[in-house]
Amino acid sequence: QRRLHRFRVLGSANTDCRQDGAALGVGPREGWLFNTGLQGIENADAVLIVGANPRTEAPLLNARLRKGWLAGKTEIGLIGEQAALTFDYSWLGAGSKTLAKLPKAAMDFLTKAERPAIIVGSGALSGAHGAAVLNALGALAKKVGVVADGWNGFNVLHTAASRVAGLDMGFVPGEGGQTVFDMVKPGALDVLFLLGADEIELGGSDAFRVYLGSHGDRGAHGADVILPGAAYTEKSGLYVNTEGRVQMAERVVFPKGQAKEDWAVLRALSALVGQTLPYDTLDALRSKLMADHPTFGRIDYLPAPASFDVAALGAKGDLGDVAFASTVRDPYLNNPITRASVTMAELSAQRIAPVAMAAE
Repeated sequence: QRRLHRFRVLGSANTDCRQDGAALGVGPREGWLFNTGLQGIENADAVLIVGANPRTEAPLLNARLRKGWLAGKTEIGLIGEQAALTFDYSWLGAGSKTLAKLPKAAMDFLTKAERPAIIVGSGALSGAHGAAVLNALGALAKKVGVVADGWNGFNVLHTAASRVAGLDMGFVPGEGGQTVFDMVKPGALDVLFLLGADEIELGGSDAFRVYLGSHGDRGAHGADVILPGAAYTEKSGLYVNTEGRVQMAERVVFPKGQAKEDWAVLRALSALVGQTLPYDTLDALRSKLMADHPTFGRIDYLPAPASFDVAALGAKGDLGDVAFASTVRDPYLNNPITRASVTMAELSAQRIAPVAMAAE
C-alpha cells in the first residue's frame, strides 16, 4: 500500500506487481482468486488444468487433486505440458490452439460434471495473448457451469507469494501506465524502482535503477542504488495467498546490518523527494490499508463461493499459437530466498544430475 501510494503521489501510473505479465487485475476480485480454495477443489468432479503444473507450482494443491483422483471422484484434463504428475489425466493439447477448438471429449467431461472446475496458471495468462486466453477460459467456464449458485470453480493458480495482495490493492498500471514488460524496454523510463522484483529480465532497460530487497538477487544486479530491506523473517507483514486468504506474519528476528523494514525505507525516501507520506508507524499504515481495502482486515478468512460474470474476464482477441508452459522451471530455485540457499542449490543439482547421467 505504501509503495503504491508513493508512486501515485509522485504522479506516476507506471506501477505493476505482475512480474510474470499475467493478464489479471481488472474486474472483480474473483477473477484472480483460486475460488474453490485448496481444500474445496476436492469437491470438484471434473477439473481442467490449463498452463500449470500443480506438482511443482503448488504441491498442496497437487495432493488435493491426487486425493480426489484416488477416491475415483475427480476426472482431470490438461492443456499444456505433459508433466509427470501424481495422478492420471487426459492430455488434451499443448496450448492456445487446443483452447480455441476443444475436443468433444473435453467438452463432454466438463458438461456432465455437477461441480466442474478450471485451474489456470501463469503459463497460460502471460504474454501478448494472455488477455484473450483469459477471456476464452471465461467463456468456457460460463458455458459448462463452472460458476453457479453455491459453487465457483474458476481458479487462478499464482506462483508468487502475495501476488494476490498486489492485485487486491490495485498495484497494476494506472491510466496510461506501462506494464512491467513495457517498463524494461530501452528508453521507456528515466528511473526504475524495483521492490524485490527479481523475476524479470532487465537487460534492455537503460533507466536509473533503484533496488530495494533482502537477498541481493537478480534485481540487484546492475542496480545503480541498492537499499537493503528486511527479509520476511525480519519484519511483520500481511500476505494474501492464492485462495484470497489474508495471512499475518510476525517478525522473528531484527534486520541485519543497515537493513530496514520496507515500509520504513519508503517512508524515509518519500521525505527525501519532498512527498512525505502520512504514516509514521506500521499500525498507521495498516489502518490506511484496511480503510482503502477492507479485505486486508479479515485475517485468515476464506471468501465464500461468489457468483460473478466469468465470461467478462480478459478481452476478446486472437489466441495465437502458443504452447502453455509452467513458469516454474526449477521448484528448488524459484525465488530469491531459495536461490541464496546452499541446501536448495544442492537439491536442484541432484534433481538435474540423473538427467545428465542418463544423457551420458
